Amino acid sequence: MAGDNSTAGALDGILVADFSRVLAGPYATMMLADMGAEVVKVERPGAGDDTRHWGPPYGPDGQATYFAGVNRNKRSVSIDLHSEEGLARAKELAAKADVVVQNFRPGVMERLGLDYATVAASNPGVVYASLSGFGTSPEGASLGGYDLVVQAVGGMMSVTGQDADHPVKVGVAVIDVLTGLHLGMGILTALYHRTATGLGQHVETDLMSCSLASLVNQSAAYAGAGTVAKPLGNRHPSIAPYEVFRTAAGELAVAAGNDSLYRRFCGVLELPELVDDPRFRTNPERVAHRDELIPVIEERLATRTADEWFELLREVGVPAGPVNDMAGAFSFAERLGLDPVVDVEGSRSVRNPVRMSATPATYRSPAPRLS
Repeated sequence: MAGDNSTAGALDGILVADFSRVLAGPYATMMLADMGAEVVKVERPGAGDDTRHWGPPYGPDGQATYFAGVNRNKRSVSIDLHSEEGLARAKELAAKADVVVQNFRPGVMERLGLDYATVAASNPGVVYASLSGFGTSPEGASLGGYDLVVQAVGGMMSVTGQDADHPVKVGVAVIDVLTGLHLGMGILTALYHRTATGLGQHVETDLMSCSLASLVNQSAAYAGAGTVAKPLGNRHPSIAPYEVFRTAAGELAVAAGNDSLYRRFCGVLELPELVDDPRFRTNPERVAHRDELIPVIEERLATRTADEWFELLREVGVPAGPVNDMAGAFSFAERLGLDPVVDVEGSRSVRNPVRMSATPATYRSPAPRLS
């Protein structure tokens, strides 16, 4: 489906000088670009962003799909920040930008004279967004911030996988994505503040902090109660049944998140005896007796396919669905009318997930070639 570019974006007129690379920063700036901002992506001459070379796979235009997935609607400029001429161009861009985004290691922009204090001296309205792996303390600044490492040291691997002996990373660089979203929220908040005061500010976040915040109930359990979570595979530490089950064909995710849903679930499975069993009557009891409950459910689910159970469960409003691969996921979204793919000048891209009635996302250009 082609993108609709007829409506002005909410961020039309906002100039973003994007000095970020790889994923978290570029994801944040692409979200801003989708909403109308003009994003100028500063890249190394002859090489560009690292993700330009992270392939296969490659799209029909030969670009790495990794790079294309987080850099649409941007304009690329090659600037050598180590040359006098290039640095002058970069400073000129920062001086007129509404937003500057950078994810160099702490200290690099200071050495270049492109840090917040220097840029704000001549551009007091600038919203300057800095992204790091582990913060700006001497200990944190010395560490390289890659998603795999942060998933390890930040606790996410410790709650992912089947058991504590085999920690597993999430199948996508989820900390980078979540950090990009946090950074984008900080930028938008600072822009809103600027409309009232005329003044910009320094927005900072880091992968480690965003990892801890994004672990939500697991990190809250430790911060609030000292509880150290363990991996439960596809199970939930506080809800049952809330996991993935084998069926006669395919696997089925079921999220019976309250007692009413559990009763409806048992009704579809034709297992009324599980409703009033004192071991399973309430959610805390089901969690405590999960190892007795789950085998009974699994035995019944083995009598139909995942798709058959999905149709039966959706009729009574029980959250459930088959476990899809990427092709199945896109097909599922299409069936729901979500139009997950947009065509941007012949390049297929994943639709921005935010829908706005007055100022929707626009899709003006695919990821740029290196200038």
